[in-house]
Amino acid sequence: MGNVTVVVGLQWGDEGKGRVSHFVSNDAICVRSTGGNNAGHTVVANEKKFALHLLPASIIKPNNVSIIAPGVVIDLKVLSDEIDMLQAAGVKIAPQNLIISPRAHIIMPYHISMDKLHEELKGSHKIGTTLRGIGPCYSDKVNRIGIRMDDLVHCNSSQLLEKVVASSRASSLMESAMASESITYDFPALVNDYLLKYKKKLAKYIRDEREVLLPALEKDKKIVVEGAQALYLDLDQGDYPFVTSSNPSTSGTIAAAGIGPKHVKNVYGIMKAYCSRVGEGPFNTEQKGTVGHLIRELGHEYGTTTGRPRRCGWLDLVRLKNAILINGVTALCLNHLDTIGKVGSLYGKIRVCTSYVYKSHGYKKEITYVPVDGENCTPVYQDFIDGWDTSGCTTYDELPSNAKDFIQFIEEYTGVPVKYIGVGPDEKDTIVR
Repeated sequence: MGNVTVVVGLQWGDEGKGRVSHFVSNDAICVRSTGGNNAGHTVVANEKKFALHLLPASIIKPNNVSIIAPGVVIDLKVLSDEIDMLQAAGVKIAPQNLIISPRAHIIMPYHISMDKLHEELKGSHKIGTTLRGIGPCYSDKVNRIGIRMDDLVHCNSSQLLEKVVASSRASSLMESAMASESITYDFPALVNDYLLKYKKKLAKYIRDEREVLLPALEKDKKIVVEGAQALYLDLDQGDYPFVTSSNPSTSGTIAAAGIGPKHVKNVYGIMKAYCSRVGEGPFNTEQKGTVGHLIRELGHEYGTTTGRPRRCGWLDLVRLKNAILINGVTALCLNHLDTIGKVGSLYGKIRVCTSYVYKSHGYKKEITYVPVDGENCTPVYQDFIDGWDTSGCTTYDELPSNAKDFIQFIEEYTGVPVKYIGVGPDEKDTIVR
């Protein structure tokens, strides 16, 4: 039973989910189900690099059907530009292979302004969002005042204007911001120059995804659900408040796609051989000196969406195993094995966190779970001496022995097999066990 493969991130995002989604998506229906253009998925195929933010990575392959699901929030300009970029690169995009759910919500320009205002008002307590309007759009969705892709298709200009004005005024922050003149909008121009402009470009792709998805579930057709962000950015399970505005866990991802749990066959958990994080929030194994710089430069750790340098540090197996259990992971994809091998060769050792010393309310103990106040944890490390070189390795048996020791240690600690191993940026640099 089950015909659905779910690809989820196990750290703080940027683990390589797009690469794996693309790799396993031959002749499949592929669904991007949460987040917005605050997520960036980079795919390198046949030495061509594609930086995607809203379209599923599967769109690169001609025999797939790609769906943007109801749980995604859409910046119309970003999506339109992304389609143009891929078509200019020779990628086929047509209503036959791209479906945009009419239930997906639209990021309005005032959401982006509100996002920036939110961060300014927080002062030293800022979260470090991408300032793409994601949170305010999800807030309007939860408040039931959002504008959906269905509105874009079925409302005329006057109806759209009425909805936009009502929606914006229903937000107390928007109302106070407009009253103080920190945000002003010409709403008729917003409808005519933004919504109606992109309606002409995108309307042909908007149709009810259930027409395709539900029969595929019944007939056991191959479906791949591409997660965005990762568990520790999950609104409920992550490092609140330093999280995203959706639920990128397995449960949240399939719920946003409209898929029941009984249909799930595989849950591939994506991880790096080290950790990286963008934005604020706890990061117990972060390295701010030589090691952090080495990882950042060797792993090219700069945000796909923002270009911001990522915070980098050693692999945290405590967080990893917690994420595996919460997500119901059946197999792991370990990316950047080549990068951490280079770090070890230059630094002389590789460190892996195996437990925490937890100090809180006057007591101290060693734990192997992530507490709600994880910033009070000090990592306990196991060291692996030296590094390795994976150049030319195309099979598991060809990997250096100490690299295999590293992989086996992860498997023994987590109780989950490593199925895919990334030893380079291109999808062909993937070892399958």
